[in-house]
Amino acid sequence: MKHTYFILTLALPLILNACTTEKQDSKTIESLATARFYLGQTPPNSTAEIFAPGMVNTDENREIEGVPGADMKTFYFVKRPVEKESEFNVLAAFEYKDNEWQESVVFKGESEPSMSPDGHKIYFAKNYIERTREGWSELKSLGAPFEDIAIMRLSAASSGAYYFDTFTPELDMPLRYSRLIDGKYEEPKLLGEQFSIGRYNAHPYIAPDESYIIWDSRREGGFGSSDLYISFRVIDGSWGSAINMGDKINTINKENYPSVSADGKYLFFDKRAAENNDDVDIYWVDAQIIESLRPE
Repeated sequence: MKHTYFILTLALPLILNACTTEKQDSKTIESLATARFYLGQTPPNSTAEIFAPGMVNTDENREIEGVPGADMKTFYFVKRPVEKESEFNVLAAFEYKDNEWQESVVFKGESEPSMSPDGHKIYFAKNYIERTREGWSELKSLGAPFEDIAIMRLSAASSGAYYFDTFTPELDMPLRYSRLIDGKYEEPKLLGEQFSIGRYNAHPYIAPDESYIIWDSRREGGFGSSDLYISFRVIDGSWGSAINMGDKINTINKENYPSVSADGKYLFFDKRAAENNDDVDIYWVDAQIIESLRPE
């Protein structure tokens, strides 16, 4: 027994040291991954924070509509000089290259971007650009049956299905979808009554597997001008009720334009001052909030 005790006494510090080293290695790996995938930012918890202040969010420009790249090495966003109303919207990107984040201009003159799940296309309403060996293509049209629909933002699922808002001057905007069937898109259909309530339903983000959809809406019972809502697909394939995403995200300001990172870890969205559209920042929050809202 004494020999056994002696061996355990010697082994215990080694075991504890190995566990500590493993934890430190895990933290180091996590830190490196964050630096590589999220512009070196400290990840947020369950309360939303401004994303990459001084890099993405600055005082010189109006930065909106942040979209994480599917490759996890790029972050796209729209920016426009605050004091130069004649300037076009610019789709900018920070890309991790040569062990640093480098900013570039991807496209000019368009806004409302969304990324295809495979990262090969960026959509701008009814149009898109496609990744080529040389970079990004010229602007292309989605074609039928979308030409005569006033779309602001369209989001694509891995199946090829499109989910999108339908703008009207009265802002009585329902969400719609269109599936890809035998190589062609069906005529758009209403997503459901819960996506038509209120005066405004817009800027949807569809999960790649179509298990949930997040969008912004102006409706009774909200926290401010527009809030983020989520709906989960239920067993029979229909959509559940609209769930307000709560006060960890929504405020008296305008919350809109959601996107989730390709690894599913973080939710990004815009937060705009209620009385000033130029006072806007891109925020992010731990995407665990999505699972916390999923009905049992």
